[in-house]
Amino acid sequence: MPDDFEEFARARTPHLYRSAWLLCGHRTEAEDLVQETLAKVYVRMHRRLGPRLDNPAAYAQTVLTRTFISERRRRSSTERPSDDLPDRVSIDHAESSDVRVSLHAALAGLSPLDRAVLVLRYLDDLSVEDVAKLLGLSPGAVRNRSMRALARMRDGALQ
Repeated sequence: MPDDFEEFARARTPHLYRSAWLLCGHRTEAEDLVQETLAKVYVRMHRRLGPRLDNPAAYAQTVLTRTFISERRRRSSTERPSDDLPDRVSIDHAESSDVRVSLHAALAGLSPLDRAVLVLRYLDDLSVEDVAKLLGLSPGAVRNRSMRALARMRDGALQ
């Protein structure tokens, strides 16, 4: 069983990281989110009681998305802005392309739930129904959030 998890983690980590990076907008936060997700999946895969995990990849994506949303809700109630800014900002070469920076800026302006909807719909290429199930929304709400979030991103890109 541990070999199954290691194989699963090796295969899914790049995809989970990409999703997490788009959701979080920061490399280290994305890494933390992926680690937390894999820890939860590991526990679930090794639980002796309860139903068998039929689709670990879908479960991992659900855990990643819900953990991100929960963390943002928790943080938004306790986090306060700081007046201290670092003198220098270090950006990885892979993160420095104009397209990625623009995408990051546009996604950062969205609520965590809207960001999750767009990442699941357009990065993970999930259907409206699958996104609705994953996030506990109605399909109509997913379509609505997608449309409005894309419009906000377009408006922001035009300015």
